[in-house]
Amino acid sequence: MTDGAALFVRFQGTERDPRGRFPGVFALANRLARSGRLDAAQYRFWRAGNDWYDAHVTDPSQVDPRVYDPDVHPGATAWFKTTSAEPVARVTGYLELLASHGVPCRRVESPSPGRVVYEDADQIVVVPW
Repeated sequence: MTDGAALFVRFQGTERDPRGRFPGVFALANRLARSGRLDAAQYRFWRAGNDWYDAHVTDPSQVDPRVYDPDVHPGATAWFKTTSAEPVARVTGYLELLASHGVPCRRVESPSPGRVVYEDADQIVVVPW
């Protein structure tokens, strides 16, 4: 970490939500799906992708229900570890889905994105500095 190399990566929208945060790629895709804006093929991709993540990546809120509680951990956001190759690689399809609907996203990297409030093999959840 001393060389400043990015150890964590996050994919997020470019516009702040009403709470002042940049929503993550999964929240943005879920929003499209819930609003009925996905065609049949896109919906199948989204559902299969979410199912894969549910089966292979721990949901931090299932381990600690308060991890995203704004009163306990204000502004908490999840970041993948750069060593978590498959989960990071699979985000590409979500980025393509969002781009096809004009939803801009960006990749953000950091060696230390905030105070860690949760960690597992694939990710951390942090309260930003």
